[in-house]
Amino acid sequence: MQQWIWQKAAWPHFTWSKDQVAEKLNQTEAQLQSLLSKAGALSDEDILLDTLLQNVLSSSAIEEEFLNAESVRSSLAKRLDVSANAPVSDRSEGVAQLMMDVVDNVNEELTLDRLFHWHRWLFPESVYSLAKLRVGQLRGDEPMQVVSGRLDRPVVHFEAPPKSQLVSDLSVFIKWFEESRQDNALPDLVRVALVHFWFITLHPFDDGNGRIARALTDLALGQAYPNSTRLLSLSLSILNDRKGYYEILERCQKSGLDVSEWIQWFLDSVLSSIQHSEKQIERSRFKARFWKQHVHHGLNKEQIKVLNRLLDGGEKGFEHGISASQYQKVAKVSKATATRHLSDLVRRECLQKLPRWGTKHSLSH
Repeated sequence: MQQWIWQKAAWPHFTWSKDQVAEKLNQTEAQLQSLLSKAGALSDEDILLDTLLQNVLSSSAIEEEFLNAESVRSSLAKRLDVSANAPVSDRSEGVAQLMMDVVDNVNEELTLDRLFHWHRWLFPESVYSLAKLRVGQLRGDEPMQVVSGRLDRPVVHFEAPPKSQLVSDLSVFIKWFEESRQDNALPDLVRVALVHFWFITLHPFDDGNGRIARALTDLALGQAYPNSTRLLSLSLSILNDRKGYYEILERCQKSGLDVSEWIQWFLDSVLSSIQHSEKQIERSRFKARFWKQHVHHGLNKEQIKVLNRLLDGGEKGFEHGISASQYQKVAKVSKATATRHLSDLVRRECLQKLPRWGTKHSLSH
């Protein structure tokens, strides 16, 4: 019979090897502090909006739930006083409310009621049938397992503590969450990693446990490093290694209370998130410099739209430059107009021709 981590005699007293974790911990802390210092007084609401949007969409995508990005963006934008035109939904409003509670109420006490509120926001009554899902309450008495394989030979990847143990275990976790903030012997990033792993192990709800665990992770990170949740999208990093995420969680659930391996994996995810954020900040600053230089060039709305797509980068940002046919699709103009607009942008030194591609254009630096 498999013995799970919560069945160990010393549960929930986690341990880790300081020697094994120290180098990566020091590296991550240094890079995180450097990022926060670089960001400084940066008050670009677009960066904040994009980061929060990435967090919300990625956290759901990890569970293979794909939200309407424009709807979620509008719900977040409304709370940040940023303009957005897409219609919102009860679903997008709920996930936005949860995300903003994490960001804006970082020092508010964690209670069971607060977790129940988060769960209700994740699963609005208008979208989910209350008969199928216990919303805003703990799961029932039936076993909570993650299983694959044949019905007659199932493979149990994970099993959470039974309901009879869950209530007291969750109470211990919430008490520790509050008290550990004052534990000077506990490194901040180790605390954040433990928050994530511990809550995932408890799995207190019928559904949404991963998303709430990642929200708690953002909350703990924001408590240790103010404004970090406005810059880092940990969920995006986890999504980029989703397979590794589930593998490390399963491996550690089936081993002892030494969670050094999990902490190292988690620190790698934080490092990846920091690197992504640094690129975003640099892109935002370049965008600000670009428009400061070209603001008085009398560009038309189609040119501005295309330039912003190029400046925003990402998978829809035409990383390798933009051609007349691509311009035509984005700006919704004729091929002749697209060619004329691009030539005008080259003349105004907003764009430059890419010699390697011949017909493509990129931003002028």
